[in-house]
Amino acid sequence: MARTIVGVLRGGTSSEYDLSLKTGAAMLAGLPEDRYDTRDIFIDKRGIWHMRGMPVPSARALQQVDVVLNALHGGMGEDGTVQRFLDTTGVPYAGSGARGAASSMNKVRAHELLEEAGIRMPGFVAFSLNDDLDTAEMARAAFVNFGPPYIVKPASEGASNGIKIVDGVIDLPDAIGDVLDAYGAALVEQFIRGEHVSAGVIEDFRNEELYALPPSYQKIPDGSRFIENRHHHDALLQHEVPSHFTHEEKAQIMELARRAHQALGMDHFSRADMIKTPRTTYLLEVNSVPGLYEGASFPPMLESVGSSVPEFLEHAIRLARERR
Repeated sequence: MARTIVGVLRGGTSSEYDLSLKTGAAMLAGLPEDRYDTRDIFIDKRGIWHMRGMPVPSARALQQVDVVLNALHGGMGEDGTVQRFLDTTGVPYAGSGARGAASSMNKVRAHELLEEAGIRMPGFVAFSLNDDLDTAEMARAAFVNFGPPYIVKPASEGASNGIKIVDGVIDLPDAIGDVLDAYGAALVEQFIRGEHVSAGVIEDFRNEELYALPPSYQKIPDGSRFIENRHHHDALLQHEVPSHFTHEEKAQIMELARRAHQALGMDHFSRADMIKTPRTTYLLEVNSVPGLYEGASFPPMLESVGSSVPEFLEHAIRLARERR
């Protein structure tokens, strides 16, 4: 039987370049060699595509590829850019299409869609360099909506890149200015104290139309107040799966992940990040390209139900080839 040729996209132009390389490596290593012929398609930080160490036109890199697995975290891999390109080539690919990916990556749009669906999220206000306000006025606008402490973050970044915690209004203008200068748009979000939780969703898995993986309690290193960028890169997060939450709490978290997946119009799979307080659970964001690198939450969630990264990848390939 001829092997399926799978192109794995990794690298890319975003700040999550290193994590993308690791997720891509996990994909390349996770597919059985007797059934799959894998192609390592590397995209460098300038956006140039490579095959076997040589620059190639993007369309040529996909010649003779039967299906694509996207390991491009952030940026072009999750904002709809790669998805739109793949749609033009006709090559099947796993994961959300351009619309769902873009909706989840744009934190402002995601907030709007999720709140419209009745999903509880932290309070937020958004600003850009186009706003006719100075940073002091932006800070006052945030304070009118909710009090400190605040999370200030870029509007379209992942893996905690660019995030700042601000304990008082006096420091808020500088934090907003720093994020605007670096990224062009900023979200000021209510800082919620609670437990960090992650839950994955996979379509048409285990005989369920929308299967939710058991939630992972993410224990952050002592002295940290939130999940920082270095925690992802250095595999410093500890994942408790099964978690210590009650059966009812787990069911609520899993249902929240399903609702978020649907509200954003996502396809195939996703991972939702949340904060659980003693009274309720807040959704923070949804990722269209779950990390498969060491220290990511998705692999232990798979393992907790007797699955694995290889099984997940083979299922993702089937979903890609069956996409309607």
